[in-house]
Amino acid sequence: GFLRHSETKHGRIAMFAFVGYIVQSNFVFPWAQTLDGSPHPSPDLVPEAQWDAVPEAAKWQIFAVISMLELWDECGGGGAMPHYTKGRQAGKYPPFTLFRDNVHFVLDLYDPFGFNKNMSEETKERRLTAELNNGRLAQIAILSFISEHYIPGSVPALANNPGWH
Repeated sequence: GFLRHSETKHGRIAMFAFVGYIVQSNFVFPWAQTLDGSPHPSPDLVPEAQWDAVPEAAKWQIFAVISMLELWDECGGGGAMPHYTKGRQAGKYPPFTLFRDNVHFVLDLYDPFGFNKNMSEETKERRLTAELNNGRLAQIAILSFISEHYIPGSVPALANNPGWH
């Protein structure tokens, strides 16, 4: 139902955030950030400061794409699937069949290469449990990074760590 879908979605977002936080803390893309040649924010900045340095138009593009994906999810993919409160498997994102058939080729977000088709139910259940546990851990991890940034020393494992800003 709703709570499991929410937990799965937030876990996936936290896993992306965790990896993104580590990458932003240590690396910068070698190409320009904008068409006018502006460089990406320095890796010397913490990820929160890097986000503040992103142009406003880029932030709006990110929010627009996320909003469209959320709307597609809430509408069940143009009626291709029931809403997650009406029986859809928690965490299963609606396919882009409508676009693939009428506009252009696009991969689905949930199982884009169809690996789950031939998997046993036991394997699917085991992998779902692993995904939920990894998502829970990622939520703790990203909140630990943010806590350590705003309250130095609050996370002993990150305190005085040279790889941490």
